[in-house]
Amino acid sequence: MKLYKALLTLFLLLSTSVFSQKYELGKVTLEELKEKQHPKDTTAVATILYKKGYSHFRYENKKGFSAIHEIEFRIKIYKIEGLNWANFQVPYYVGYENLEDETVKFSNAVTYNIENGAIVKTKLNNEGSFKKNVNEYWNEASITMPNVKVGSIIEFKYILKSENIVKFPVFDFQYDIPVNFCEYKTEIPEFFIYRPISVGFFKFESDTKIGNGYQNFTNENNQTVNVSYQQINSLYNAKDIPALLEEEYVDNIDNYKSALHHELEKTRFPDVPVKLYSQTWDDVAKDIYKNKEFGDELKDKSFFDSDLRLIIKNDTTQIQKANTIFKFVQNKMNWDKKYGYLTNKKLPNAYIEKTGNVAEINLLLLSMLNYAGITAFPVLLSTVDHGIPVFPNRTVFNYLIVAVDIDNKRTLMDATDKNTTLNILPFRDLNWTGRLIRNDGSSEEINLVPEFLSKENTNMIVTIDGNEDLSGKVRTQRTDYEAYNFRKNYKGINNQTYIEKLENDHNDISITDYSIENEATDLTKPIVETYSFISKNHIEKISDKLYINPLLFFEIGKNPFTQEKRQLPIYYRYPSQKRFVIGMEIPQGYTIESLPKSITIKTPNGEMMFTYKSNNSENKIQLSVITEINSALIHQDYYDGIKDFYKQMIEKQNEKIVLKRL
Repeated sequence: MKLYKALLTLFLLLSTSVFSQKYELGKVTLEELKEKQHPKDTTAVATILYKKGYSHFRYENKKGFSAIHEIEFRIKIYKIEGLNWANFQVPYYVGYENLEDETVKFSNAVTYNIENGAIVKTKLNNEGSFKKNVNEYWNEASITMPNVKVGSIIEFKYILKSENIVKFPVFDFQYDIPVNFCEYKTEIPEFFIYRPISVGFFKFESDTKIGNGYQNFTNENNQTVNVSYQQINSLYNAKDIPALLEEEYVDNIDNYKSALHHELEKTRFPDVPVKLYSQTWDDVAKDIYKNKEFGDELKDKSFFDSDLRLIIKNDTTQIQKANTIFKFVQNKMNWDKKYGYLTNKKLPNAYIEKTGNVAEINLLLLSMLNYAGITAFPVLLSTVDHGIPVFPNRTVFNYLIVAVDIDNKRTLMDATDKNTTLNILPFRDLNWTGRLIRNDGSSEEINLVPEFLSKENTNMIVTIDGNEDLSGKVRTQRTDYEAYNFRKNYKGINNQTYIEKLENDHNDISITDYSIENEATDLTKPIVETYSFISKNHIEKISDKLYINPLLFFEIGKNPFTQEKRQLPIYYRYPSQKRFVIGMEIPQGYTIESLPKSITIKTPNGEMMFTYKSNNSENKIQLSVITEINSALIHQDYYDGIKDFYKQMIEKQNEKIVLKRL
């Protein structure tokens, strides 16, 4: 878990050396327009020449303080793929109960091109500006810049005004294109104390000073009032920020983007008691339990009492009861694909209708477990696509699962997915850590990342006939997340369709006698596939010799890690072990000329291991090949070792068994 914690770092307001450069809208040069590619990243489809942000406060009589966030962009387009930067969206909140809706206003939107050696401007008109409703809480303002083509430069400004001063919009320093220069300036009156938190790997410089601020406003008597005060002036700078690009094996790339968050810790107005806003995780737990769509829904047990007594009447242990209740809720309830940790309807109604959101299904599970005398707690989490919680707050969570403590062992459950079992969660849940909360207001962090090995074991018996064709039998057994992944992808698919896919994936083998066990019956048992096969594509005959790839159609085709450097951690979802045991009969008239030697390959820190054992006896060859991934998330600093591990493993797998005719 040290890796997960290292990715979120508190950004302290320390005075450091800060470089400064002057950038202004309207100051586009011919040199910038003539530039054909990014000087430091020739693959870039576009670049942000500069981004500037300025957050400050405005006071209005009766309304109080509002936060004003002004953002400027200048973007250079290098390639056709970069033209999508001509479309820019800004979400804003409209679902406040006691505050006015946020507003967004674009201005200074201009496209620059070169025509006949001169700079030509095309200004955005009203037809290129749009607003749309996303849901009951969010709207979106957007622009489509005019006359944009390869070589263009676009620039624009927008102002987001919000009466919500508790949390600033996240200021991003990094994007999927390079950023040449980025600057963020904040001027915060002394009445507000914020905690700035930086995330991501690329670090930026900062400088913080105490300065003077003032406000002019008109009071209720239509008089102009001038107020002066001290303020905290901060400046954050970065330059030459590399593009954050998608890589193989990444969970949510936004988790690693360099950005700055601001959380309001407290307000301290003259002659008014200090008001605390910053929450602890225990504060969050208390608030959530007080919510009528959460805590109140756990009080009524009557609607499931008779059903519960019936389904667990034959269970004698708590783990048996827990498993029975889990399967009952999982089979009875149907997820409506809506997330959240609060209910949208009463649990009795969801129970009758047999459908509900995440909270309704898993709170029902929680309530039934507790009523059966099993110690169970709700666990709040943020799903993989929702990102990582940066600081304690109710809004950082969008999901709820259940934790059960039985015999000093903790088990996690999510009944929204028809393919899960105890301690096997949907992949969307596997997002670093969750927060277990109790009705006394206490809470604790729990690990959501699996630490046990999920296994796929394959046994093959292979023979070679007189025509030098391969035939044999295959038995594959999958457990835990390997079984879940298989069910998620293939459960319910027509057998013939699946067999055709299997034949194609295995280089056009021919499959017969296919059978599968425990695909949709007892999910706690391993999935077992068996089939017979014939292959005409896995032996190469040269003169009087046969060349055979020992792993046949199960070999790894290519190294997934080919780039020179890696920016992001390597995410495998769960630790795994793949084991192949192969018995091969040597055909009559042949003898072994060469057999790949046994070897063990490990990464320097033990995150991965590959074991290859071979031996022969009389007319049989025995192979055992095991690949283990021992960590779900591997730091990018270990990339060179991982890359070399795959290289050695693939080279070993490509070594051939050579049989020579007698």
